[in-house]
Amino acid sequence: MSALIEPGQLAHENDLVWLEDTDALEYVRQSLDRLPTRRGKPAYHRDGRMVGYAVLGPTARSSRASGTFLRRVFWLLPHDRDGQPDGLYASGAPSEAVDPRTLAPRVKGYKTQRSEGGPPSDAMRELGMTLPKA
Repeated sequence: MSALIEPGQLAHENDLVWLEDTDALEYVRQSLDRLPTRRGKPAYHRDGRMVGYAVLGPTARSSRASGTFLRRVFWLLPHDRDGQPDGLYASGAPSEAVDPRTLAPRVKGYKTQRSEGGPPSDAMRELGMTLPKA
């Protein structure tokens, strides 16, 4: 969950790979997963779909106990706002959700009015961006 991600856990990220256009997504869920490799698309074992993942640099070390690497995975569930705009998350967002526009390698990201389904901020209005009606 994003609240549990410490900055040091992201220190070896070189890139974020997006599998979907994040401009269309108000939030994504993020988690730190134990994965067998530093790079490449990881296997996905949740409901819903993976929308992105982190790529680690060559200095990232695997866990001595498991031989796995901690990598961020970004995902959405079928009942998230992009699939059910009037559903459970018409306003508000899951605890592990962040606005994808706030993410970068080694940057945890954070929630925004946009990700929470709230009213558009002054900056959004200046850019001509609008939110769907909740």
